[in-house]
Amino acid sequence: MPQLPSQITFGCESGWFQDAEIIRSPNFDERPPGCAIDLLVIHAISLPPGEFGGGKIDEFFLNRLDPGEHPYFRSIDGLRVSSHFLIERAGLLKQFVSTAFRAWHCGLSSFDGRSACNDFAIGIELEGCDEEPFTPHQYSILGHLLAHLMGRHPLITIDRIVGHSDIAPERKTDPGPKFDWDRLRSDLAVRVESGRLNNP
Repeated sequence: MPQLPSQITFGCESGWFQDAEIIRSPNFDERPPGCAIDLLVIHAISLPPGEFGGGKIDEFFLNRLDPGEHPYFRSIDGLRVSSHFLIERAGLLKQFVSTAFRAWHCGLSSFDGRSACNDFAIGIELEGCDEEPFTPHQYSILGHLLAHLMGRHPLITIDRIVGHSDIAPERKTDPGPKFDWDRLRSDLAVRVESGRLNNP
């Protein structure tokens, strides 16, 4: 079981978290010039669907997933996908793309009248699925991570933290009905009120 950090810190201005396991995905590119980060998108992923562990999410984001290992893997073969962060079931935080760059996590999407959400969003994947509750460790790490991201990017407010299903409702259901939005928003409201965003 990983030790949960008392705080999460960024390294310099690079957009990498010092407290995350860094696994560099090739699936990223430049954000549009002058495009401010003002949206945070929470996803859920499990590979194969409904199964946890095994490192298959890492392999997917690194374009190394073997399509012969599972029938579902054949259906996503050739996709080039990434996310800035992944929080595994036990609370391990991984980072695949610097927040300074555009990760490929939203796909066709729209929020507040703007399309192409990857341009202005940060993506966080939670290891999970629609049928299973997320773990206390995941909520703890997610709260720390969001607080620090909100501190670094003041345009990201509580009402601009959304699920994948909010920006692509015809295609996506994640993070799903088991995700406790009330718990998350209550935690963030306490952090905002107490001024614990820059130093969660």
